[in-house]
Amino acid sequence: MAVEAAVDGALLPGSFSPFHDGHRELARIAGEMLGTQVCFEISVVNVDKPPLAKEEVERRLVQFLGQNRVVLTRAETFRKKAGLFPGITFVIGWDTAVRLVAPRYYGGETSAMLTALAEMWATGCRFLVAGREDNGAFYTLDDVEVPQGFSPLFQEIPESRFRKDISSTALRGEC
Repeated sequence: MAVEAAVDGALLPGSFSPFHDGHRELARIAGEMLGTQVCFEISVVNVDKPPLAKEEVERRLVQFLGQNRVVLTRAETFRKKAGLFPGITFVIGWDTAVRLVAPRYYGGETSAMLTALAEMWATGCRFLVAGREDNGAFYTLDDVEVPQGFSPLFQEIPESRFRKDISSTALRGEC
């Protein structure tokens, strides 16, 4: 495990509790589409959850032994992630894309959300979006209310290339 190493190409952020075949397949397909290796990212802090304890971080990291690289950050927002990894393509699911353009994650201010998107775009970052099943329906990038002028920031993974109706939450039995 590298303590410090450059990350370029693509990054798939997540909680990975647990890391599962859907994550592996998404990374593989994204890598094929982008022509690059996809690294995984775990943030020890999250806007919607309490910080991870050291033991929990270690438990999650062990899952990646023998897999693609994983980076550990304290970047709880994509704005911060974009600052750490300029030029990176973030591989995200539909649900994350919805949160990315939701003003409530920017103090309830649409203008703050637009500023953050512009800043991420200025770093050269992009978002590759996979569809996700939610309550019996399958949602894609077309179902995300991307603000006018920001559609070039997003690219869709077609359902025909990737669809895995599996979630870490369901695997933990929290549904």
